[in-house]
Amino acid sequence: MATHKIFIAGFGGQGIILIGQMIAHAGMLEGKEVTFLPSYGPEMRGGTANCTVIVSDAPISCPIIDQATCLVVMNQPSLIRFEKIVAPGGDIFVNTSLIKHKVEREDVTVHNVDSGEIAKELGNERAANIVMLGALIKHLEIVKLESIEKVLAEVFSGSKADLLQLNQRALSTWKK
Repeated sequence: MATHKIFIAGFGGQGIILIGQMIAHAGMLEGKEVTFLPSYGPEMRGGTANCTVIVSDAPISCPIIDQATCLVVMNQPSLIRFEKIVAPGGDIFVNTSLIKHKVEREDVTVHNVDSGEIAKELGNERAANIVMLGALIKHLEIVKLESIEKVLAEVFSGSKADLLQLNQRALSTWKK
């Protein structure tokens, strides 16, 4: 039985909330127990944004995370502020495109992901969140990649359909 308690943080406008929504939606598609709790700073775009997602095979008694099994940080202020909430033995995913500060803890596994640079090479820096999502799913297998791909196709449909192929490439950079 697995329970993943994920905390995702960064600037508003980096797609922080979208990462959480997509994980939660994929978990629901797989019949897992899921909670999603977003938090926005007062400015939204450019301010702070974070969310918590819990994905479990068992019922979830509380959507609030006091100790995360995984932290995803897309900017340096988020790393400095939230590094301490990860349980010993947990994982921290760091967007090294914007974070030059090293993770200070030695009791966690650090995954350095140059998501902004990878997204830029794919043609659009705004896909950095999807690059990070791909790394997260590849390393922790919270949900199946196929479930995330289904959700991605739903998110990038209609007026956003022209962004689907780019985001599919961003997600698959970690399939290797």
